[in-house]
Amino acid sequence: MEAKNKLVVVGSVAVDWVITPSAEREHSVGGAAVYFAMAAAWACPVQLVGVIGGDFPATALADLEAAGVDLQGLERSDGLTFRWKGRYHENMNSRDTLETHLNVFERFSPKLPESYRGAGFLFLANIQPSLQMAVLDQMSTRPTLVGLDTMNLWIDIANDDLVAILARVDVLTINEEEALQLTGETNLVRAATKIRGMGPTTLVIKRGEYGALCFGPDGALFAAPALPLESVVDPTGAGDCFAGGFMAHLAATGDLSVANVRKAVIWGSTMASYCVEGFSYDALRGLSREDIEARYQRFVDLTRF
Repeated sequence: MEAKNKLVVVGSVAVDWVITPSAEREHSVGGAAVYFAMAAAWACPVQLVGVIGGDFPATALADLEAAGVDLQGLERSDGLTFRWKGRYHENMNSRDTLETHLNVFERFSPKLPESYRGAGFLFLANIQPSLQMAVLDQMSTRPTLVGLDTMNLWIDIANDDLVAILARVDVLTINEEEALQLTGETNLVRAATKIRGMGPTTLVIKRGEYGALCFGPDGALFAAPALPLESVVDPTGAGDCFAGGFMAHLAATGDLSVANVRKAVIWGSTMASYCVEGFSYDALRGLSREDIEARYQRFVDLTRF
């Protein structure tokens, strides 16, 4: 596939300790870049940039490669991989962070291989805004579409850098709380207007079990549901999988029309719905195109009237 359809993702690669009301996994492979890549690689070529320590499981690297993810940009460093420990509440909608150990991620300075720099699509997953800016500056040409994710920490401690990178991206994906925090608004529609005024032409607000809202050009608004599921095993990484499905559809089709962006939201929701059905990326491993397209059709049927 041509470089214009390739998708670069830059973000964390982690080993998580996840505790839910019904189960626990001490060595659960995670990180925004991993979830994104596993959710996107079925649709288009994905090139991953991140850093791992010597403790990162070789089986996870094999899974990423089997999915078709290009790992040339994955740096191997002496030390331990970024580790996070969290406990989910009974309703699985919120969680408490118990431990965070940056380890090799603390010294992470993303370096794009030459073969990544001409990619047509770039997603800057949740890392420091200054690093996101540095990655964008390494692209040989301005990508067709640049997407970005962030979090409340960067809104608090790196707001100036965040505002600077927002002025240079096309799509922002954040949750409802972060959108309100970023703008100081109490109303989501007003917050969306302010955020789009900062630079992104498209804003996707992830709302967990309540789906997603997509604010686009000329007042275009699209609301997508989440797929009702009988069992949610582990919500970790669902937002990153959403972003992966969303960006992958746009990269694969090269169509940035409002109508196709709406389809991309449903593809994102489709991949997120798989993610929550297992720990780590378990439910994404080995999915066929037929499986994914059938679930996409479930979303279509759910919203058709």
